[in-house]
Amino acid sequence: MTSPFILLGMPGAWEIILIVIALLLLFGGRKIPEIMKGFGKGIREFKDATSGKNKDEDKNQDQKSNNKLGNKE
Repeated sequence: MTSPFILLGMPGAWEIILIVIALLLLFGGRKIPEIMKGFGKGIREFKDATSGKNKDEDKNQDQKSNNKLGNKE
């Protein structure tokens, strides 16, 4: 019996280019960074939840990094 993953294989360069073009047509160039930013935040929250990291530690770390950069909230 053959695995379906063997038949599909990994996407090649042309398939990746077509996927990128389709995403640009669907969402536009300005919306994609916003989507990726939200996706990255979701991954970070998931990792923090699985590792047991506290939200207060994140806020303190964000405030320290903002103070170093000169940003004031």
